[in-house]
Amino acid sequence: MAAVVAATALKGRGARNARVLRGILSGATANKASQNRTRALQSHSSPECKEEPEPLSPELEYIPRKRGKNPMKAVGLAWYSLYTRTWLGYLFYRQQLRRARNRYPKGHSRTQPRLFNGVKVLPIPVLSDNYSYLIIDTQARLAVAVDPSDPQAVQASIEKEGVNLVAILCTHKHWDHSGGNRDLSRRHQDCRVYGSPQDGIPYLTHPLCHQDVVSVGRLQIQALATPGHTQGHLVYLLDGEPYKGPSCLFSGDLLFLSGCGRTFEGTAETMLSSLDTVLGLGDDTLLWPGHEYAEENLGFAGVVEPENLARERKMQWVQRQRMERRSTCPSTLGEERSYNPFLRTHCLVLQEALGPGPTGDNGYSRAQLLEKLRQLKDLHKSK
Repeated sequence: MAAVVAATALKGRGARNARVLRGILSGATANKASQNRTRALQSHSSPECKEEPEPLSPELEYIPRKRGKNPMKAVGLAWYSLYTRTWLGYLFYRQQLRRARNRYPKGHSRTQPRLFNGVKVLPIPVLSDNYSYLIIDTQARLAVAVDPSDPQAVQASIEKEGVNLVAILCTHKHWDHSGGNRDLSRRHQDCRVYGSPQDGIPYLTHPLCHQDVVSVGRLQIQALATPGHTQGHLVYLLDGEPYKGPSCLFSGDLLFLSGCGRTFEGTAETMLSSLDTVLGLGDDTLLWPGHEYAEENLGFAGVVEPENLARERKMQWVQRQRMERRSTCPSTLGEERSYNPFLRTHCLVLQEALGPGPTGDNGYSRAQLLEKLRQLKDLHKSK
């Protein structure tokens, strides 16, 4: 029934997208049990890495990879448990790091820094689609690194900028965000590693709670608790007031351009609350996400909301950027409100596209709609 309603709602230019949505909806039920098992997983601490291990032996390379994408895509409960609980996750990260360095010696995307009044935000393309960031107080020559998964690439940027790294802000424990903590904190003796104590972040030295503020020079950066992707996921908000510029949100795997992260260690209600936390920020807040997922995410947004002109315009811009391997970040929270389906769970058009909710004619609650969208997105990207 949902497929019929979806096909009726998506007319005209959306006819092709209706066929895609019907296919996604038809497979959704078969994947429900797997989704429930994944959501039931609770947070586990990542192992500390005392010494760098040897590469994976060929017989252990049993995890299929698509086009070098990051290991947290299209994963099941078994792999997620291995990735977060055991040394296999770190071994996989090291292998991923080596391959990405060979494939993208200058990074997967061409980025442009943003310079404000004495503050510089420098995106660093790492692995196959991740972003790390340097936030620099240009007067004091002090730097903060966000999610430095490739310590070699981050260190090269530190040396090029001629700054002193004094803090690492880690959004969550996954190795593609925390893998560089050890090397950078050892190299920079005064560097502090910040993050949630609930998340088992490697080499954490300074635990943070919701709304704690990290001060570095003129930089005032607030941690906001946003659980769901992991139990202790944090995002970081750089206050724009001290430098008379826009605030900057470093969102890790909570929020992407036209997308959101998978709910590995929480419920749809938890993730909705976390997304609402950032929705409370100003429209001019710059969004600096943890991955380059823009084109894929906007493609899915076009399936569920094909008549959205803001999405169509953004997709045209993104495609031009990606043809030249240019980064698509940052966007703004104001833009995201206009085309990101995971921030539009209040919109009637999405209710109509997905058809009757679990209780029939009453439709979906916002949390149920978010859960359904996330499930459909997982199926969409696997096709």
